[in-house]
Amino acid sequence: MQETIIETAGRIWEYLNQNGEVTTKKMNKDLSLNENMSGLGLGWLSREDKICFNKKGSYTKVSLR
Repeated sequence: MQETIIETAGRIWEYLNQNGEVTTKKMNKDLSLNENMSGLGLGWLSREDKICFNKKGSYTKVSLR
């Protein structure tokens, strides 16, 4: 399971590197991730202090630091 989380975190990092700040909903759709796996990947990147979360209205946006 840990390998899958690390792979997902890598995919998310690459996606954010190419696309900049996006909503988690758009990112999940574009990467075909369910909310559970997305949360695990984002948590991994957050723990490594590689991403920022920004709450904008009812949306949460995420970007690289």
